[in-house]
Amino acid sequence: MHHKVSVIVPSMNVERTLDAALSSIERQTYPDIEILALNDGSTDGTLAVMQVHAARDPRVKVIDKQNEGYGATCNRGIDMAEGDYIAIVEPDDWIEPAFFADLLAFADTLEGPVDVIKSAYWRVFDQDPEHTMKVPCAYKGRVHPRHQPFAIAEAPELLLHHPAIWSALYRKEWLDEKRIRFMEIPGAGWADNPFLIETLCQTPGIAYIDRCYYCYREDTTNESLAFAKKHPLLLMERWNDMEDIIDRLDIEDESVLFAQTKRCLTYAGITVEAVGMDYPGVEDALLRSFLRLDPAIALGDRHISPSAKRLFCRVLGLSDEGISNAAYIPELISEAWHRLITCGPAYTFRSATDFLHHTDARDGSRG
Repeated sequence: MHHKVSVIVPSMNVERTLDAALSSIERQTYPDIEILALNDGSTDGTLAVMQVHAARDPRVKVIDKQNEGYGATCNRGIDMAEGDYIAIVEPDDWIEPAFFADLLAFADTLEGPVDVIKSAYWRVFDQDPEHTMKVPCAYKGRVHPRHQPFAIAEAPELLLHHPAIWSALYRKEWLDEKRIRFMEIPGAGWADNPFLIETLCQTPGIAYIDRCYYCYREDTTNESLAFAKKHPLLLMERWNDMEDIIDRLDIEDESVLFAQTKRCLTYAGITVEAVGMDYPGVEDALLRSFLRLDPAIALGDRHISPSAKRLFCRVLGLSDEGISNAAYIPELISEAWHRLITCGPAYTFRSATDFLHHTDARDGSRG
């Protein structure tokens, strides 16, 4: 079966990395693609880089426009797309050559429409020009649906970590039928969070390949914390947007609700660590969010950290007397073992150190 892939590259002030991103798309072994390079009001040499690529590859279409933000830019790309599958490649990342070919070939072996073709991805940490760490994403090796294609309830692991909306292809006709688009938020705004729920929770037609193709550049393990310091209330705003979608779709599956609960408590902990409980609006934002959670999930699930549970109790005025650090040790051991197998000892040590450094600052006890 033949397909055409429309690749959306939303770009703003990324002249340093854009050439590598576009080049990786042009080197795809799957040839029938269009590359929609959208310049979102850049003030550096981003547009010039796009024009160089368009001059040498007719598949590159340059859209130069005023700044609208990540969500509006992606939406414009989706609306313009002529392909029957949509891909999103962020301009500071790159993709391996067989990404589109392998995902489409696998989907074509399955019965019924496949609306989302998902894969694992690489996390790339540029520590300095001499040292780059490249490890698999957190859900690599953990997605085990009974059959394919599948609904998200069979593989909720895809909802538990970074949204990673770009490690997938989306069927354009289905996006249009469901009226799925990004929230049009100023700047980057974490618009990927609601899009994750809109896509993965509205179809029984998800396919998954447990291989990494997309290379996601992470400047630091503390990106979320740095973002929260600049935009203290935004993380909880985006989580509530996700929860609004859950309510609108009337989703009651426990595995999906657990994923939402864990994300809420994770974002709350990051917010508290970034600016403290006393920052204007934080406690109200946490209270509003926590009241939307099921306490039985928040306090009863062994996968949720003790610091997250204590923060939940503190905000809602509940006793945290029964919360035990010891009860969480098996979860820590299991997580460390998985990371050791999939990522190696260097990253396992780094992530364990990072967890211990941050966990005590996230229970709200420091104001």
